[in-house]
Amino acid sequence: MYPVNEIFYSLQGEGYNTGIASVFIRFSGCNLRCAFCDTMHESHTMMSLPEIVEEVMRFPDAPLIILTGGEPSLFIDEPLLKALHLTGKKIAIETNGTRPLPAGIDWVTLSPKFGFPGGDALPCVLEHCDELKVVYLGQDLSQYDFITADHRFIQPCFVPDGQQRKLNMQQCVDAVLANPRWRLSLQTHRMLGIR
Repeated sequence: MYPVNEIFYSLQGEGYNTGIASVFIRFSGCNLRCAFCDTMHESHTMMSLPEIVEEVMRFPDAPLIILTGGEPSLFIDEPLLKALHLTGKKIAIETNGTRPLPAGIDWVTLSPKFGFPGGDALPCVLEHCDELKVVYLGQDLSQYDFITADHRFIQPCFVPDGQQRKLNMQQCVDAVLANPRWRLSLQTHRMLGIR
């Protein structure tokens, strides 16, 4: 049984896979307590493996399953990944990197939450990923140099205050101009008003 907060169908709104139709499996619970967390993931329903697969297959044409949370690495295992692969879809994960991952994940998005105000102090144990996506609050980007990533993204921290959001965005633009191996990632799902 797995603590699932929600399973829904939408477009991936950020990072490398922006715009891809995806089935999101959001797990409940996280091992971090970041001050800026904007995800309501605490409530959940315990779901069996067949129940999860049945819900995912309500969207047969979606090419991608995204495991997210909270922190999905607290709950996923090889039986889940094997069952999800049988759907014919690719499996991606969005993780804070504080725990090792089981084999069988096709795309790893690592979003470490250390080294900046509001983040959490647990160390990142993952050193390799497909996509490194950093919530940017002006921190020194060289602290992530130990992580090998095919793609590096800076994403503005979302805050309720519109003026602060604008400042966060400009800070990201300036950081990418100063560090061109990084790219800007925007939360397009917010702009589109979708989940």
